[in-house]
Formats: sequence, C-alpha cells, structure tokens
Amino acid sequence: MANYKKFGKIFAAGTLLASSIVLGACSKGDEAASSEKASTEKVDLKAKADISWSPILYVATAPSDVVEKKIEEATNTNLTFNWIPDATKDERMIAAIASGELDDIVSLPSTLVTNSSVRQALKSGVFWEVSKYLDDYPNLKKISEDRRTAASIEGKLYGVPFQKDFARGGLLIRKDWLDKLGMKVPTNLDELYEVAKAFTENDPDGNGKNDTFGWSDRNELKYGSFKTLASYFGVPNGWAVDKNGKFTAEHETKAYKETMEYSRDLYKKGYLDKDFAVTSKDDQLQKFAQGKAGIYAGLISITQLKNMAAGINNNIVIVPQNKIAGPDGEYRIWSEGNGVNGLLAFPKSAVKTEAELKRVLQFVNDLMNEDVFMLMTGGIKETHYTIDDNSAYKILDNSLWQKDVQGFSGSRPSEITYKLKDADPDKQLVNDMITENDKFAVMDPSVPLESPTASERGTELQKLIIDATIKYIMGEIDEKGFDAEVEKWKESGGDQMRKEYEEAYKKANK
Repeated sequence: MANYKKFGKIFAAGTLLASSIVLGACSKGDEAASSEKASTEKVDLKAKADISWSPILYVATAPSDVVEKKIEEATNTNLTFNWIPDATKDERMIAAIASGELDDIVSLPSTLVTNSSVRQALKSGVFWEVSKYLDDYPNLKKISEDRRTAASIEGKLYGVPFQKDFARGGLLIRKDWLDKLGMKVPTNLDELYEVAKAFTENDPDGNGKNDTFGWSDRNELKYGSFKTLASYFGVPNGWAVDKNGKFTAEHETKAYKETMEYSRDLYKKGYLDKDFAVTSKDDQLQKFAQGKAGIYAGLISITQLKNMAAGINNNIVIVPQNKIAGPDGEYRIWSEGNGVNGLLAFPKSAVKTEAELKRVLQFVNDLMNEDVFMLMTGGIKETHYTIDDNSAYKILDNSLWQKDVQGFSGSRPSEITYKLKDADPDKQLVNDMITENDKFAVMDPSVPLESPTASERGTELQKLIIDATIKYIMGEIDEKGFDAEVEKWKESGGDQMRKEYEEAYKKANK
C-alpha cells in the first residue's frame, strides 16, 4: 500500500540549489541514454507492475487508500503515490530533478514545464521523449495534434499531456437582480456595461441602500475580469502572429488599450470593485456570494458560489453567459495552455528501458479508461456517487468524496475524455458552455515555442505590464505613462523574447 504521509525520495534533495539542475540534468541524461541503449531487459506488459508516481496535491490532505486499491485492480499495478503539496511543488520538484531521485511518473503542471530549470532538464534528456509511442495505445492515440503541439518543446514531446478544456472563461451574473431591474442577460459589451451600472446604481437587492456594485474582481488580470474582457475586445491571447511570422504582444495592441479604457471607466464610476487591487480570490467569491456584487468572471465557480451563498443569501439565482460579442460582433474567449495543463513525464533514471516505458505508458493509457476515469472523478459508485434516473452524475456524500477521491481528481491525465451529465442543471449548463467555447477559443501561439528569455525572465517582464495595467485602470498613470512601461518592457527583454519566438516559429514552420 502506498505510504500517503511519506513524501519520499522526491524530496530527498530539498536543500540543493536549483541552479545545479542544468549540470545534473546533462550528466544524468547521458547516463540514462547509455543505459537505455545497453539494456535488453524485457518487461511483461501483462504482469502486475510496481509503479511509483509523484502527483501534485491540490487539496489539504492526500486521499485515503480506498480508491487507490480499486485503481490498482483496474490497471493491474501496485502503486506508490508520493504526493507533492501544490504550495511547495516548484522548489521540491526542481531539487529532486537535480538529484536524479525521481519516481517512475512525475507530474509537471504547466507552471513547472515553463520553469527554466525544468525546461532545461526536459531538453537535456532526463525524461523520455514519447511522441513515437502514443499511437500504440488506444486512449493516448486520441490526444489531438493541437494538444500534442501545445505540450511539445521544440517539436519534442517529453511526456503525456494533461488534457483539459480549451477555454473555461465566461461570466456568472445575478439573474434575480436582472429580473428585479427588468433587464435581460447581456450579449455584448454595451449591454454588459449597462448591467454593471444598474447593479451599482439601481438598488438591485431592494434594501434601499447604496451597497452593491457590478463586478466582483480580484488582484490579478488573468483570472479576474480583465483577461475575459480583453477576449471580448479581440485582444490576442499572450501574443499574435501574422502571416509573415511577426509576433505582437497582447499589450501592444489597440484592443488592449480599449479594454483598459473600458475597465478604467468601470472602476472610476464604481461599477467595478474599488478594492480589486487588494482583493484575494476568496474575498472576491465572498463579495459575490454575500450579495455585494452581481458579475463574476469564471464559469467553473458556479457551484462554489451557490454553496457559499447558502444560508447567507438563499434567494440568489445565477445565470452563466459565455457569449459576449465584441465590437465586431464576434465571440472570443482566451484559452489557458491551449488545452494542456502540463505533462506526465517519465525519468530515464527510474524508467530505464523502453520495455519499462511501454508498461508505464500502458498504465497512463488505462487511467483514461472509463472505469478508472470514474474512480478518479467520482470514486466508487453508490458509495461516493450515483447516476440518477436522468443519467446525471451526483456526489452522495461530499465529505466522504473529499476524503477518498478529491486528491485523485486533480491528477487525471484527461479531464475531457468523458463528459458527465451533472445533476445540478446550472452546473450542466456551465459544462455545456465550456464545451461550446471550443468553437471560439483564442490560442496562444507562443505556447509550444522556445524562448530562453521567457523561461528565465518571463514572470518578471509580465509583472511589469500587469502593474502598469492596474495603475492605468485605477487612474494612477495615463496612456503616456503606460506606453513608457511598455518601452521599458521591450528594453528589459520583451523585444528579445519577440525575436526568439519569431525564430522558433520560423523553425517550427519550415
């Protein structure tokens, strides 16, 4: 049985400097490559396999072994899960890669794949390149070419992509407030502005007080209101590339400035939370659930908001909306990671031969079988979940599900292989809208491309633009001031990053 409290060998090098990973990666990659060539060991694909896995733990506690035993039975394996807390994943994974002490399977979410040290290890041969193997397995074969491309580095795929929906963006709006004010669900930016205005000025909760506002927002552009609004205005997702292979950063476009101006006006008039720059995600959710705000960006939060409102704001009715037309009448929504959320990677130091790799890939393939997908999603049928008379999926005991199942749900290789009908009609409507978003998702052309500057200093450069955008929205700088920050971005590495993306794009599209 897996030792759930043990964080095992993956943490053994916790005090190593991350910078040592580059030298360590090269030597260990060479050693593993030699071992790979020299070994003639055969692995019986039908025999029960001992497989260790370092998945990321996105919740407070690791799941019990109840579901794990069922997964072992279904995949013919003996499993050891060495869970890595999300809060410390970067430091500990980087140190573990530097030491070479790794499990058979290593979960590398997108934030780690884009880390310069991890990226160097991937390119240096520490992990298996798996492109040529995927089509040998029925479930892995179904991974779309666009997702394979998005997960690749310089055309090479160093693991099985974590598959997710292309775009989960959209709005949640207080339908009961719209009804009280005699308004319809907005379908374009002008109507959306009028709803935000009415929610602020026209007493939508009917308590006779001036205590509501339109947008509940938080202290980040990407997952707050701004990135979603930018999509509606036609802002490219990260970068745009023209037919000649020339790259333009999103914040260099006219549409980005139009989004800033729209947001600035919302802020100035109080239609957007005046405290958004210092508001956390939890506080943003609370303000909506408590009836202070009526618009929230993020479709997937509908169940969480309804649960938070229960007992406090029992009359709340929320309507999701994924279709807000831009100035040209078109629908758009940004895609995070182009449908990929990192890699399941296989270290050559642990998976030493091609035969062993094939057995581990068989296990990953089997995780996408419907029975195992349901174990990792819902748990054991009629214990953790049921399928009702309307063929809808419903959790029976949320606390039991959290104890036994929730940790596994964040480690499914694919969130999209099977679509469940939710017993909550509001959540099902959200699910349908997320699927519909595939048709107008805006991809980021830089995702599969290599830029050393982006890997080393991308976060720092991005922060410069984020800070300037927030200052503009709050009226602390004008357009001239914003343009000055963009010039600073260019000089500090933005132009170099552009050059590297253009070179990588040209190389990839020869």
